[in-house]
Amino acid sequence: MIKGINRQVVEITQVENEYFERILFFVKPEYSTISEHQLKERAQQIGNSTGAPPAARIRNRRLIMALGMLGSAGAGAAVTALLTLL
Repeated sequence: MIKGINRQVVEITQVENEYFERILFFVKPEYSTISEHQLKERAQQIGNSTGAPPAARIRNRRLIMALGMLGSAGAGAAVTALLTLL
């Protein structure tokens, strides 16, 4: 959610990238005097040069999630075994 109305925002909707449909750029106050055309042109260059998210990060998240679930299941089994023995 974007809060406040006193920020200059440049929105790029036609990005030549299959992963993004639009990109929002928040302009720093010290650069708000630059023309809108220059800001949009620079934002378009940056938007077109972005690549796909790194596959390694995606795989790492899945691995961490799987290990977390496995650990939770193991802890639950240990507690259940302990309660059964008592």
